Amino acid sequence: MQQINYIANKDIDKQKWDDCIDHSVNGFIYGYSWYLDAMAEQWDALVLNDYEAVMPLTYNRKYGIHYLHQPYFCACLGVFAVQQPTSTLVQSFLNAIPKRFRYIDIYLNKNNLFPIAGYPLTQRTNYTLSLKDAYNAIAEKYRTNLKRNIKKAEQSGLTVKQNIAVEEILSLAKETMQRVSAISDEQLNRFLNIYAMAEKKQRAETLGIYGSRGELLASAVFLFSHRRWYYILVGNHPNGKTSGASHYLIDRFIALHAGTDTILDFEGSDVRNLAFFYSSYGAAEEYYPALRMNRLPKLLKWLKE
Repeated sequence: MQQINYIANKDIDKQKWDDCIDHSVNGFIYGYSWYLDAMAEQWDALVLNDYEAVMPLTYNRKYGIHYLHQPYFCACLGVFAVQQPTSTLVQSFLNAIPKRFRYIDIYLNKNNLFPIAGYPLTQRTNYTLSLKDAYNAIAEKYRTNLKRNIKKAEQSGLTVKQNIAVEEILSLAKETMQRVSAISDEQLNRFLNIYAMAEKKQRAETLGIYGSRGELLASAVFLFSHRRWYYILVGNHPNGKTSGASHYLIDRFIALHAGTDTILDFEGSDVRNLAFFYSSYGAAEEYYPALRMNRLPKLLKWLKE
């Protein structure tokens, strides 16, 4: 008999949890307990039987009302399972979300994408690129405009450095990210903790593109799990736009990892310009569901419509 249990954070067996994420057919780095502990303000769990499938419930409370939300640097969560998830399994997990969570705004993962009665799931778009082929074979499929920008970067004398300090990237990324969404220093510090743990587990790399005067023009943190590299924190200087620095950064990462049975995950995007940029490398669309439900009392419900 299958049984999904709600487990408070203090009672979660973190070893069994991480073993489940390790062996999940749809595991992502965001699902590990150490990642959730760092990025989620609070999280509890739904667990099938003896950790055969799990779903983190990342939540907070405002005005006395509990709500589920998506933490920063967690592109998707949802149901992770050792066996391929089915629509029935995903529905069972969604049904098991306690009613005390009156508002839900979360992203599930690509293996949770089903039409499920009673749940208004909407489709979001990610882009991924297989790095299995040799570099020349991958680069051959680049769009013409991308090839032009890479050539410009090479002619500008830009240099590539691996394993640069994450603080350099964070400093460059901070201003750009705050123009897009309201991110706090606390959330950025949480990411530094994630990076420190991932680096210790040999699941992190950094890469930087420098100009002729030694200035950092483009940079990124890449995390790794489940044969997937996550393009997760990006820092680009405005001066790098004219030299193609950001285009060159991804190209150089691809060159470093081409010929490996891995995937580059761009973590988005539904934003048209970013989607075009990622697809310029030959990246393919990958879809995943978002769930937004308003179960607030009538007097408060209109505030979130």
